[in-house]
Amino acid sequence: MTKEIVTKAQERFEQSHQSLSREFAGIRAGRANASLLDRIQVEYYGAPTPLNQLASITVPEARVLLISPFDKSSIKDIERAINESDLGINPANDGSVIRLVIPALTEETRRDLAKEVKKVGENAKIAIRNIRRDAMDEAKKQEKNKEITEDDLKSLEKDIQKATDDAVKHIDEMTANKEKELLEV
Repeated sequence: MTKEIVTKAQERFEQSHQSLSREFAGIRAGRANASLLDRIQVEYYGAPTPLNQLASITVPEARVLLISPFDKSSIKDIERAINESDLGINPANDGSVIRLVIPALTEETRRDLAKEVKKVGENAKIAIRNIRRDAMDEAKKQEKNKEITEDDLKSLEKDIQKATDDAVKHIDEMTANKEKELLEV
């Protein structure tokens, strides 16, 4: 029962890491990446639909994304969704495909994105600490209900703290790597 708490916390830590990875993938780093468009929803026949379900997204060049809609009639809807998104990239529509040219990042933009990466990383660490708190509360509740001894509680708290430290270290590494990627010229 006691190890179950640690295992559950570690699973939640892993979910936080995956969530952070997805968020980092959405932060553009000056080069084309199809995951930039993952969050874009297109109003398609009245229903919001993920862009990657309406079109194939390819990277023909380092700074170009090519969006080829499966249904050519949806091209205007896709273009509108990209314009309304927070990408800050203007789509070029040639009637059958949409090209997104990713502009080179200025030094100022790189710094702003690095700050955003730090903020996202900090939010992930807050989530990790909340998971830790929940696990600690669960352990204390078990000790209070006499399900585990005080010594077991101390041991469990150590295990939870170690798992938390590992998770925070992993987040710090992910954040540092993304910052490094952004600040490369």
